[in-house]
Amino acid sequence: MATAALAVVATACILAQAALLAHVLAGAFLGGRSVGDLSTSLAVLAAVVALRALVAGAMEAVGRVGALQVMGELRAQLGRHLLSGAPLASAGERSGELATMAVAGVDALEAWYARYLPQVLLSALVPPAILVFLVPQDLTAAALLGITVPVVIVFLVLVGLASRARVQARWRALRLLGAHFADVVQGLPTLQAHRRARAQEAVLDKVGEQLRAETMGTLRVAFLSAFVLELGATIGTALVAATVGIQLVHGSVGLEAGLVVLLLAPELYAPLRAVGQQHHAAEDATVAAERIFEVLDRPAAAQDGTLPAPDPAREAIELRGVAVTYPGREEPVLRDAALRLHPGETVALVGPSGGGKTTLAALILGLLAPDTGTVRCGATDLRAVDPAAWRSRIAWVPQRPALLRGTVGENVRLAAPGATDDEVRAALAAAGALDVVDELPDGLQTVIGEGGRVLSAGQAQRLALARAFLADRPLLVLDEPTAHLDAATAADVDRAIARLAAGRTTLLVVHRPELAALADRVVRVAGGTLAEQHAAEAVAA
Repeated sequence: MATAALAVVATACILAQAALLAHVLAGAFLGGRSVGDLSTSLAVLAAVVALRALVAGAMEAVGRVGALQVMGELRAQLGRHLLSGAPLASAGERSGELATMAVAGVDALEAWYARYLPQVLLSALVPPAILVFLVPQDLTAAALLGITVPVVIVFLVLVGLASRARVQARWRALRLLGAHFADVVQGLPTLQAHRRARAQEAVLDKVGEQLRAETMGTLRVAFLSAFVLELGATIGTALVAATVGIQLVHGSVGLEAGLVVLLLAPELYAPLRAVGQQHHAAEDATVAAERIFEVLDRPAAAQDGTLPAPDPAREAIELRGVAVTYPGREEPVLRDAALRLHPGETVALVGPSGGGKTTLAALILGLLAPDTGTVRCGATDLRAVDPAAWRSRIAWVPQRPALLRGTVGENVRLAAPGATDDEVRAALAAAGALDVVDELPDGLQTVIGEGGRVLSAGQAQRLALARAFLADRPLLVLDEPTAHLDAATAADVDRAIARLAAGRTTLLVVHRPELAALADRVVRVAGGTLAEQHAAEAVAA
């Protein structure tokens, strides 16, 4: 709205500046008036020129402020969507592509708001205003300009059609390069171990060359389109100048009116040319925004309700008639599944990989919504519950716990940010990890995660258990917590899990029979169906 208001003022300034300048020149050359006689007109002209400059600067400033607000809001929405609202929504995405989209993609919107949008508004206001203003001055010149303007607009449309495919291809190449680079960095140890690191240079070089070629193709179209628009505007201005010259010779138009036409002809084409110059940035922003909204338009979360969370320490968790089919798969991973977890009960899920155990855990965590059926706690459907409130009642230990860059204490405090050092140490002791932490160079202050000290799989798993101890929540979900550990470490983790599960409703996703033996009940998950199994049978299996 502010940009539109400024565009109206800018349009008025353009008309006033041309009229005043023509009046001053005509008065000086034909009327023989001195500078003193024209002092008032010159002062007003100077004020109009100054106002026009201020308005031009204000339009770009307002555009940049709006761009910053939109970029900040969009990044916040994207972050909330990917990091909290829909943790599984990006499961099929490559992290490097998402990072490119969230950084370079959102940055592309700045040019759209700061430069392209103001010029679009000026293009909608300035040419019609000039044509209307010129009709009483010189009808012939106004008609000629009215004919050439649509031709320039047609050029703009053709440029847009020609450049859009190029810009889309460039963004695909940019996202692909970002995704490849992130994959190489993340998998560098594996690539080095298999002597394939050098081979990735050729892949990155190929993708980088593809991006270079697409970028140069986009710039080629942009430069050619600018040339066409400049040529069209120049020819239009030249035709008007020749027409006005002939009219001045024949005396059919006065000098002041002729000067107004000559001064306004370039002003009429200027915003259209500027739109053409900024069209490349606009296409960049449009293609990036389409990709961003493609992610944002996905279902935001498994739950989207606002009801307070029920208490799993008092009410049973029940899955009824649950079916889940992942995108790209024809067969459902779960079909008509039913499961009930009583308060304080430990249930172990066993079965082959891909059978649906982790999917069941995700349903209970609220990270996934069933295609059909319901997931309830007591009488409350979890889809009607506030996701953050429900997850505040759950302690989750995944198969591969994430260690973020930060100190050991900060990583454990993810479960309870306000915990003291003594509480963190108590949680580490309960998880059997205190001795490991004390052996680190700086104890709780040792920096781990990306770029920090590397911990073993067993050490990382114990820190994840310490988070769960520190959280002290009524529902515990553990997904293959000993899958990648040696026998001795797994046995230590088993004992920590037994202490952690005591008195809590616990769901264990397990492969090891020793861990299944901790459960009150064992449920076999295979082929998308669930079947009760005696604990002794699970241990024997």
